[in-house]
Amino acid sequence: MEGDSEVGNLSIRAAVEMNSDTLTRGLLFLSLAATGVPGNGAVICAFVSVAYHEGRLSPADAIVLHLASANLMVVGIRCLLEVLATFEIYNVFDDTGCKAVIFVYRTTRSLSIWLTFVLSAYQCLSVAPPGSRWAAVRTLLSQYLAVVFLALWLINTSMSAAPLLFAVGARNDSRLLQNGINVEFCFLSFPSKLSRDANGAAQVGRDVVPMALMATASLVILVFLYRHSRQVKGLRGGGPRSAERRAALTVVTLVTLYVLFYGVDNGLWVYTLTVPQTLGSSLISDLRIFFSSLYAAVSPVVIIVSNKKVNKQLNCGKEPKTLSDAAQPSD
Repeated sequence: MEGDSEVGNLSIRAAVEMNSDTLTRGLLFLSLAATGVPGNGAVICAFVSVAYHEGRLSPADAIVLHLASANLMVVGIRCLLEVLATFEIYNVFDDTGCKAVIFVYRTTRSLSIWLTFVLSAYQCLSVAPPGSRWAAVRTLLSQYLAVVFLALWLINTSMSAAPLLFAVGARNDSRLLQNGINVEFCFLSFPSKLSRDANGAAQVGRDVVPMALMATASLVILVFLYRHSRQVKGLRGGGPRSAERRAALTVVTLVTLYVLFYGVDNGLWVYTLTVPQTLGSSLISDLRIFFSSLYAAVSPVVIIVSNKKVNKQLNCGKEPKTLSDAAQPSD
């Protein structure tokens, strides 16, 4: 009897711990969805209103609008559906659902990364002296921005095709753990260790390349701002250079957030690939999704606070006195 009682107590404690972990996981993803969905939705609505009233969007505004749209899909599709499944409200994660959700999540997640790079590169080019070669490159980028968007969609869609082939719904099948990755409600079951590692390396490369490029662009921006501040020490506020300076600092802030959150994400991903024991647990995958989605949830807050046009639209036309237009450097 005592043995049965001890077994029962252990089962109860295990159930409580499991329920506690599930509740914590659900609340974390709920916080991302509650922040990211309305935040990105507000940014999108503000820019759509600007485009309607002004008849056009500046290239930087168009980049930020596209970035907010990608971020909305990240938190709206991945985080919101994770919340619904965690709390057993609605579960879409069968084989087809896993393929669709992970494919869309990976595509929009990588789009968010590359669009942040495009924004930082555009802002970096905006500090180039008028008439210089880099100013001409900026003009060329503005003219072919739609082509850049299309190329990013095609590249990132093709590089996210693995879930369409290998994602399946979670089930009690030990074969899924042989070359698979546990992502809570789904498994990415690769046919071999080589294909799994090759896919992982491609994902890391797709993230690290724009990370290095945007960090370089941000460094160039900071060097320019430092030199410019030394040249105009007596100038405080006002003028196009002052607005451009604040816009550049906002872009640097977005890049810093990206490097922080996605740096943790990719570190965990490399750890997952190099430590086989972690592949069977969803903990590392949950942490990766949380940190990568955290950028999508936090970035609209930075945009709303620092973008003059967005702030004006959300304040019913009231012009803020101290906030700058972060996404509209001078053309």
